[in-house]
Amino acid sequence: MTAAATPTALDLRQVEQFLYREARHADEHDYDAWEALWTDDALYWVPAGTPDGDSVQRMSVISDNRSRIATRLKQLRTGKRYSQSPPSNLRRIVSNVEILDDADGARESGDITVAANFVLVESRERGNETWAGRTTYRLRVVDEQIRLAYKKVVLVNHDRALPTLAFLI
Repeated sequence: MTAAATPTALDLRQVEQFLYREARHADEHDYDAWEALWTDDALYWVPAGTPDGDSVQRMSVISDNRSRIATRLKQLRTGKRYSQSPPSNLRRIVSNVEILDDADGARESGDITVAANFVLVESRERGNETWAGRTTYRLRVVDEQIRLAYKKVVLVNHDRALPTLAFLI
């Protein structure tokens, strides 16, 4: 796999289409397609409490490296994960997509940093939940395909007790 030399080769429309596709795969429980979007060195992080710092030093709802992402998806694929039996019906809206400045040094590694807001509705047997927040992504072009190297989801209610979060947010 080879990373692109110029991360600025991605325009906003390409980034938006990638984020919409990633959301659709998650919403429709297309775990194989969703997993294929990640780089080998990926990190998927949903902080609990304060969202500052890093996933090693902070309490996390989710803090998955690439191996743990695969394990999480394996569990979801079995259909035997109690909190997702039956699987939740999900639909999210992704908006306010921005390509951010290189504040975190992402461009040195060939990545671009992108952020977007989302609202997600989860419907399950116990009722409906509305989840909202801001997601920061680091995207990388690998073999001419956009891939996720990093995804950090900061929930609006990150500082409060959360209901069970047992799906891909």
